[in-house]
Amino acid sequence: MKAIGIDIGTTSICGILLDCKSGEILKSITKNSEAFIQTAHEWEKIQDTEKIIGMACGITDELLCEDVTVIGITGQMHGIVYFDKDGKAVSPLYTWQDARGNQPYDATCTYGEYLNLPSGYGYVTDFYNTKNGIRPDCAVGYCTIHDYFAMVLSGRKTPLIHTSDAASFGDFDLNRNQFNHEFYGEITPDFALAGEYKGIPVSVAIGDNQASVFGALSSDDDILLNIGTGSQISVISSEIVQGENIEVRPYMAGKYLIVGAALCGGRSYSMLEKFYSEIVYLATGQRMNMYDVMDKMLLTDTSHVVADTRFGGTRQNPSLTGSLTNITTENFTPGEIRYAFLNGIIAELYNMYAEMQVKRVSLIGSGNGIRKNKALIEAAESAFDAKMKIPAHMEEAAFGAALFGMTATGTFGTADEIKKIIRYE
Repeated sequence: MKAIGIDIGTTSICGILLDCKSGEILKSITKNSEAFIQTAHEWEKIQDTEKIIGMACGITDELLCEDVTVIGITGQMHGIVYFDKDGKAVSPLYTWQDARGNQPYDATCTYGEYLNLPSGYGYVTDFYNTKNGIRPDCAVGYCTIHDYFAMVLSGRKTPLIHTSDAASFGDFDLNRNQFNHEFYGEITPDFALAGEYKGIPVSVAIGDNQASVFGALSSDDDILLNIGTGSQISVISSEIVQGENIEVRPYMAGKYLIVGAALCGGRSYSMLEKFYSEIVYLATGQRMNMYDVMDKMLLTDTSHVVADTRFGGTRQNPSLTGSLTNITTENFTPGEIRYAFLNGIIAELYNMYAEMQVKRVSLIGSGNGIRKNKALIEAAESAFDAKMKIPAHMEEAAFGAALFGMTATGTFGTADEIKKIIRYE
């Protein structure tokens, strides 16, 4: 028997065909969605809803075969799509990167500050759109792009939204599993099914953070570091934990996910590569990929440069900037700066872990930033004093969506039993 997992990301859409017994990925399809829409505002980050859904449907159909037993779905959280009374999308996707919430609400605060929520969260986006006459008149509600994809596949007119997605909009009460404001749509905390597509069960869509954790951690006692363009540290907990730079999200089976999310992460290392590349271009007139060169850069024998890699600010403080400190006449070298950036990426995540007030032993790593940079793995192992394991599969979110779907059907056992098929390199 097989399961399909679909992950609708910010820049690409991934689909996998999973062997439900062995955990082997039999087929994987990833396509660049190229869905961003150019607008007059640099801070506006919206995407073509129909283009995304069309591509996701195409990938799903490519993966369909006789013994597919379930389709699991995940995708980018926080962002919203408006839908009408017939369950049809009537707007673009306002993504999690959209910064309308950082625009001035009045002389004293931004829209996000007024609601005490970060920009990019669906409740903030809807508040801005409503106040500025952008919300479609025919819209009866909103949901994530992957919630909408589940609606399309199952033929639903209203979304069935998992709490992992619902909470990502903001203004959500974790204790009661419901919004503090009026919301159009049904919410579930369960391993639930949204309907069927061509006779195949379709599970309710879940947030990509939760899906990545579900698809990467074989034990609830592990730490997950995910480093891509941004970076995240996630820990499963049975209790709600408060902290300035962390947030608590609904997880599975009544548990919570304590999450620290950095806006830069791997993006900061990419910034450094572009900086080095620009120097080479100015000196030689040639463009050069500098990542391999950076891997060979050496450290000095003196004290090390220290980097704060929060170059894109934080969700709590968007105006925050990064910095380089502890620079001396001896250690101001390309190798030292590279070393500082790598440690800065990990230090931001470790500081968030310290706020979580939990103790975990095993360290799991995922994302291209981890898989493509051995030095980053070493920095993480040193900071957390643990050996890092990396899942054998690269598509953690799509894998987790497939496992969630398998659990939702009730035919493959409990979540703990199903997660035993997760393997590590």
